[in-house]
Amino acid sequence: MLLRGVFLAAGFSLLTSAQHVIDLSGDNWTVQNAQGNVSAPASLPSQVHLDLYAAGVIPDPYAGTNEIDLRWIAWSNWTYTSHPVKGLLNDASSSWLVFNGLDTFATVELCGQIVGTANNQFRQWQFDVSDALKSCKHDPVISINFGSAPVIANAIANETGQETWPAGVQGLFEFDNRWFIRKEQSDFGWDWGPAFSPTGPWQPAYLVQFKHNDGVYVLNTDIDIHREGQVNWLPPDQSNPWVVNASIDYLGALPKGASLTVEIKDSQNKTTIASGSLTNVTTAGSSISGITTVGANVPKLWWPTRMGDQNLYYITINVVDSSNKTLATITKRTGFRTIFLNQTNITDAQIALGIAPGANWHFEINGHEFYAKGSNFIPPDAFWPRVTGDRMRRLFDSIVKGNQNMLRVWASGAYLPDFIYDIADEAGVLLWSEFEFSDALYPVDQAFLDSVAAEVTYNVRRVNHHPSLALWAGGNELESLELLLVYEKAPEEYPRYVGEYEKLFISLIFPLVYDNSHSISYTPTSTGNGYTKVDFSLPVPMVERYENVTPGEYYGDSDYYNYISTEAFDISHYPVDRFANEFGFHSMPSLQTWQQAVTDEDLQFNSSVILHRNHHYPPGGLSTNTTLSAKGMAEMTIAVEQYYPVPSKSDPIANFSAWCLATQRFQADMYKSEIQFYRRGSGRPERQLGSLYWQLEDIWQAPTWAGIEYDGRWKVLHYVAKNIYEPVIVAPYWNSTTGQLNVTVTSDLWESVSGTVNMTWYDLSGKPLEKNAGIPSSVAFEVGPLNITDILTTNIESIADIKDAVLVLSLSATGRLPNSNTITQFSHENFFTPVFTNEAKLVDPGLKLSYNNSTGKFTVEATKGVSLYTWLDYPSGLVGHFDENSFVLVPGQPKEVGFTAQEGSWSDAVVKNVTVQSIWDQAERN
Repeated sequence: MLLRGVFLAAGFSLLTSAQHVIDLSGDNWTVQNAQGNVSAPASLPSQVHLDLYAAGVIPDPYAGTNEIDLRWIAWSNWTYTSHPVKGLLNDASSSWLVFNGLDTFATVELCGQIVGTANNQFRQWQFDVSDALKSCKHDPVISINFGSAPVIANAIANETGQETWPAGVQGLFEFDNRWFIRKEQSDFGWDWGPAFSPTGPWQPAYLVQFKHNDGVYVLNTDIDIHREGQVNWLPPDQSNPWVVNASIDYLGALPKGASLTVEIKDSQNKTTIASGSLTNVTTAGSSISGITTVGANVPKLWWPTRMGDQNLYYITINVVDSSNKTLATITKRTGFRTIFLNQTNITDAQIALGIAPGANWHFEINGHEFYAKGSNFIPPDAFWPRVTGDRMRRLFDSIVKGNQNMLRVWASGAYLPDFIYDIADEAGVLLWSEFEFSDALYPVDQAFLDSVAAEVTYNVRRVNHHPSLALWAGGNELESLELLLVYEKAPEEYPRYVGEYEKLFISLIFPLVYDNSHSISYTPTSTGNGYTKVDFSLPVPMVERYENVTPGEYYGDSDYYNYISTEAFDISHYPVDRFANEFGFHSMPSLQTWQQAVTDEDLQFNSSVILHRNHHYPPGGLSTNTTLSAKGMAEMTIAVEQYYPVPSKSDPIANFSAWCLATQRFQADMYKSEIQFYRRGSGRPERQLGSLYWQLEDIWQAPTWAGIEYDGRWKVLHYVAKNIYEPVIVAPYWNSTTGQLNVTVTSDLWESVSGTVNMTWYDLSGKPLEKNAGIPSSVAFEVGPLNITDILTTNIESIADIKDAVLVLSLSATGRLPNSNTITQFSHENFFTPVFTNEAKLVDPGLKLSYNNSTGKFTVEATKGVSLYTWLDYPSGLVGHFDENSFVLVPGQPKEVGFTAQEGSWSDAVVKNVTVQSIWDQAERN
């Protein structure tokens, strides 16, 4: 254990002389199963799988089929036992154990006495151990017995009178009955990740002692920054002053007359913008709160990336007694911004602009509507204790470089730790955050509701100060999937389950969010049609619209999955709505990533190991049958065969690698088609203002929807999304039935932008088509703020051979980024082929690759023909990304491409093993 006078806990907290805190983190623990036949040295924070693996007791949980082979760990009970705790006070007035997270069912003993129990992974737990310590004859030992979560979940499900749901409604992946317990739901399996059901003390823990009865130890802090008069569900007045509401949860006893002081400094700790005593100081339970105001224009605003600067401030709150003696100090880094989910009704003024009636569904930052570009964030690891700050910084670097400004932090992982919000604050990435409920309906008995209430209150207060926090959503697909399934399978019971849904997600969670935050909007579900009324005098204070919609009007957000690959690029199938929060198709990771977890002999597209690691489709229980998994593999196979040359390498590993890349090409093409379609909606009647694809990153090495692989390597998707998320893009839209081709420029800038699009038709040998197939070679354009302009509508019937043609589009524009006075040059490249590449008359592009040591850049050149899907690849041993990838090259137009190494060593040996290929190389050719 480490004895500390200063510790970090979701901010910078300074202890006073009245407190004595022992940090229980470190490797002075052991872990043992209930039978006593398996034990190992252990750490805190940690989980059982990690400690057993570190001790060599088990193999790498991520290797091969170990997810299945190691299920015995989840079915077992485990006890963590500390070494004797040194350095305790002999004259403490009171002593407490504080656990920031226990996963999940835990009984805590000190000196052989039970001092507390826990049953919720997402709560902070505090246990009074004063009496237990007094009975200790030696240095105390702490033991934490963790019960098997799957066993306990099944036992709860089998209790007499327990809640039930219609067959086929609950989303079962592997372990059953996850909905009865407050544990990371994806620990029981999901269609993109493993089911380890880990357990252990997964967050830091402390032993806190007080020397005097007036000591205070800060447990949690809620700093709520909002505009004066701001109401969560209405647009705030940007001219009003800022209100800073600070509320501190503590252990110990406050003396009579205690109050709060504040100091707000800029991030360089140079300029103080506010200081003094907080007013309206109140105490309730074990919390003390107060407010201050800051002038409307005094702080510099925090903006998302590419919309302005990420201005940050340090707020220091002191708890002081009546003589101004400091009892506790807490410092948080924060920012001044308003973020608002606008679900208000469409106004007459909006209708006059061509926006269809209905309701809005978009975000506004500091009073400005913007286009949300991004993806969905899942747990980056099955074992949270090994998610590090360095790893997350690399990930957020890729997010920003990928032109993303928002992530939807998907429900049913874990609430993100503060350090990830800190990184997002710095990067300017908004985090739409969700409570941990997904693809199931949940109990509403009082014990469950009480546990959820404590969980929600703790986490809303904990992260509320982060300017990157964009939204709280109740859960994932609760209305669009779960209630819909009830209606389909048991329509007579639909009112009952709607009532239970509203009891949990509206009557309970909704007021708790707004009780603790004036600055963040709430929606009960990730996908829905919004609400018709908010009225806190009602038993259900938010009246959801559900399916009470009017044809021709638009109301909410959408998710969309279609695994019929023949419909992948038919835009008539894409949903037309105000916002797209989920959409996608799965693909294989790269050969380099597969080799981290699978032996070479198992690197076959449908080997048993690959099938077991593909969880789309999940088995729906603990069966090891891979019939459903094979269906998912077939979807990828059919998609490749439908549109691209079929990989046919003679070397089996090379062929496997080619198939992996081919599935990524289809995935990226489908996402590109959807994203550019949704972005075009910003200038159409639906006024579509957001697209967040599924999913950002991987939890392990397997076929998933991710654009970034487990170790950080970019798939084709992330490169293509980076391209199609540029601020100003040019995109082709083709109706294959009529032969009509439309070319549109889309801008998400806040001011008009003007420029030129060059359009050139080539045959696949790289020769321009005669008379440019009847279209102008260059078109000037101007596009308004957050809008579109059509620059070409034509028919391609004049092309003599559509199998030997490609339209290359190149945009160049001049304008300004939001909140910038600097003129910026914008560029974008796109292309269109009238047939897919499995029908096209491809030619060998004669690719050449060279490297310039002085510039540190590669030059790629096509010497014989047009190179479609030009793909640069780098070897194992490092992680990084190219400046761009999966692009088109025309002979005579070489391209320079740099490489950013995020982890590992960039060397001459690496340079020599960088390769380039195109779609021509996907199949073996004689």
